[in-house]
Amino acid sequence: MGEPTSCCRSDGGYCDRCDLLVGLNGLHVVAVDRDDGDSGSGALTVTVESAPGVMGCRACGVVARGHGRLEVRLVDAPAMGRPVRICWRKRRWRCLEAACPVTTFVEQDDRIAAPRGKLTTRACRWAIEQLRREHASVNGLRRQLRTGWRTVWESIRPLLEAADADPTRFAGVEMLGVDEHIWHHVSTKPIEDGGRGPKELTGMVDLTRDQHGHVHARLLDLVPGRSGQAYRTWLIERGETFRAGVKIATLDPFHGYKNAIDDQLQDAVAVLDAFHIVKLATAVVDDVRRRVQQNTTGHRGRRDDPLYRVRNILRAGAEHLNDRQQARLHSAFTAREEHVEVEVAYRCAQQVRACFHQDSHAAGRHLAEKVLAALPTCPIPEVARLGRTLKQWREAFLGYFDTHGASNGGTEAVNGLIELHRRIARGFRNRNNYRLRMLLIAGGLTP
Repeated sequence: MGEPTSCCRSDGGYCDRCDLLVGLNGLHVVAVDRDDGDSGSGALTVTVESAPGVMGCRACGVVARGHGRLEVRLVDAPAMGRPVRICWRKRRWRCLEAACPVTTFVEQDDRIAAPRGKLTTRACRWAIEQLRREHASVNGLRRQLRTGWRTVWESIRPLLEAADADPTRFAGVEMLGVDEHIWHHVSTKPIEDGGRGPKELTGMVDLTRDQHGHVHARLLDLVPGRSGQAYRTWLIERGETFRAGVKIATLDPFHGYKNAIDDQLQDAVAVLDAFHIVKLATAVVDDVRRRVQQNTTGHRGRRDDPLYRVRNILRAGAEHLNDRQQARLHSAFTAREEHVEVEVAYRCAQQVRACFHQDSHAAGRHLAEKVLAALPTCPIPEVARLGRTLKQWREAFLGYFDTHGASNGGTEAVNGLIELHRRIARGFRNRNNYRLRMLLIAGGLTP
């Protein structure tokens, strides 16, 4: 520990330049010290105090008498590549009013730090922004701040909880997405028994378009379980005003969520995600290819089998294939008479995909209605099954074209952020902490 460097002017006043550099409104820098220690990291300790002035008792208002100072050390945001400690020389006063219940009190300033807080308000803001914008982990933040994990989290958690309790964050939601994800891969033992509870969480995402038609996905909440009841209960808790404001509800092909939408969002248009529709059609082609492969050769696909060689080409859009790939596909289809089933399944899947690639939504809807009418009568069982599935989801399928292409893509993007931060944190043990962290990084909270 070196000798502290005084930041006071020769006339006894404070240094305006030091005060401007440190930037703690209402406090003045009186000394700066650097502790190189054994590692040579050069942690800075900045000693600050408020200017002398008249202070009235907070309880009775009587002018109080100075009663010395109390030094409080706070963790501040890093500066110039160094961890920083603020040594706040708080003024202490004594109330002279005999009838006042307050005897002594010290100065407080929420702009500097919360009462009994260990981090400055600035450090809390810095940590929250690092988590949200820079994909940091709490463990990485505590290394930069040179403090403990719990010190960091216990300082910022109240700010996140306060933002979570703000009901205005649910205002203005017109397009609502829903999807599930896995938040842990261990036992599903109940929380009260020391476990982590259900592995699945249902996430609700605000997909409302802005004035330019762009979607800025924002995670609204995460609730335990993957069921229609979990979604329905959450919608009920939001209230009638919220439910009446939702005009479009997007989802993946899961009847539990669809039932909740039909039950609680009667005025909203349910939209089945286009990606998952195309995925179902592509899976049908794979199923037909495997069945035909097994029936004609008696074994699973091998390197030189015609159908096995084009398995990846069958998953691509026809408009993306070059001449060589088209020739390979034609050769596979004509190699044996039985391969015609694969060709028909491929053409049907391409027709489903083409519904979402028309010049207008009206043209796409017209083609989708033709697909819905034709596929259930196809003699190929896998294609007929796809047709029956799409027929069950008819209104949600056609809802895509009635809502100018609404999709659940923003929800999937939020899930990608969640997966990224779960990996960064090396997993989570506490679901409440997990929920707050994910709401922060996915835009649901603004502390």
